[in-house]
Amino acid sequence: MMRYISTRGQAPVLTFEQAMMTGLARDGGLYVPEVVPVFAPETFAALAGQSYEDVAFAVMKPFIGDTFTDAEFRGLLTRAYAGFGHAARAPLVQIAPNHFLLELFHGPTLAFKDFAMQIIGQMMQAALARSGERITIVGATSGDTGSAAIEAFRGLANVDVFILYPHGRVSEVQRRQMTTPTEANVHALAIDGSFDDAQARLKDMFNDFAFRDGVRLAGVNSINWARVLAQVVYYVYAAVNLGAPARKVSFTVPTGNFGDIFAGYIARKMGLAIDQLVIATNHNDILDRAMRSGDYKTDGVRPSISPSMDIAVSSNFERALFDAYGRDGAAIDALMGELKSGGFRISQGALSMLRATFASGRCSEEETLATIRATLANSGQLLCPHGAVGVKVAEDHMGAHDANRGPMVTLATAHPAKFPDAVEQASGIRPPLPPRMADLYQRPERVTLVPNDLQALMALVRERIAI
Repeated sequence: MMRYISTRGQAPVLTFEQAMMTGLARDGGLYVPEVVPVFAPETFAALAGQSYEDVAFAVMKPFIGDTFTDAEFRGLLTRAYAGFGHAARAPLVQIAPNHFLLELFHGPTLAFKDFAMQIIGQMMQAALARSGERITIVGATSGDTGSAAIEAFRGLANVDVFILYPHGRVSEVQRRQMTTPTEANVHALAIDGSFDDAQARLKDMFNDFAFRDGVRLAGVNSINWARVLAQVVYYVYAAVNLGAPARKVSFTVPTGNFGDIFAGYIARKMGLAIDQLVIATNHNDILDRAMRSGDYKTDGVRPSISPSMDIAVSSNFERALFDAYGRDGAAIDALMGELKSGGFRISQGALSMLRATFASGRCSEEETLATIRATLANSGQLLCPHGAVGVKVAEDHMGAHDANRGPMVTLATAHPAKFPDAVEQASGIRPPLPPRMADLYQRPERVTLVPNDLQALMALVRERIAI
């Protein structure tokens, strides 16, 4: 049976279902598989041309073990992706010689988070239906996780959902996707602060065990292993359809919290023929700076036109550090203690391991706008600002490397209509929402402004779930 361990080494070892329902480990760490299953090259090769759901079943099944029967899990996958607006779920689009976009914005909230959140919603609902229990989901979002979580859990009988987002620091479409659902079990909370404040309060709630146990707290941020696992699937799906394992494929990932690119790292550990994993950051570039210098130091967050990446503390980087430090939980616990004081120095050995696995780059605001313009002119594809960050860093990386390398895939993480102001500023085109969401701007909003205060937040959650 697959077992899950904490990156800090002090929490109970859990099954997949327990790790999914738990989210953050009780020692403050993040759950990872004790062992990552390795597929034979022919196993990957056989997935080429299969449906997204079939690839998801093959990739995820070894990690979930006997949590669900095969028939049950196939049903959950079918329901999870039925609401996507593209039959391929994650289509590949070529934008230049050897350079492809992986479009991850065809889900119900037009962002890559739907791939994980829709299947987590189905799996959690199935698990709760068996146990008869009720849970309280609390999430922190820089814009996309929140709407994807609300979409996945709205109206479910045994779940309350509270989403914290930084007041005034998400796009209007992102905000409205969180504030317009009418179901009584979903609650959008605008926190007076940054995403890092929201993420810190979320972790504080998990670390208050009396509160955590009292409200049956569960998390759906990318601290939840099931989120990462669901995202492994589209790396496999893209790579095998571009010729892996016969040729290696590289990926560039616009990332703030490191969860999306960590999923690529897991795919690589499974044996997928990945050449390079390139971290793309905006001007909030802690990950790029850490990779270049070895110093992981927070220096605040500056708002940007790619707000989902406006993050100073990349939670999932802890999972990569855990492997880089030889899975030494005590070492990770010490580093995370230093982070509370502003940062830490990555050891030379760990940094060498990280650099052997990941490359990195950053993209300024001006470069983001210029890339949206240039990609539209050169390929007819309209990018969102996050995808543009990825494309710019990918192009820099491709230019510096041997032309004989395999294809580069840049993850297009959100639909341009989620960020219409930035896209219009760059291109002169204001991208329309898809028809199914055309009335979003007319729907009434429902939001609660909350202080950046743990006790006030916990009191509000207790009050709302008691209604």
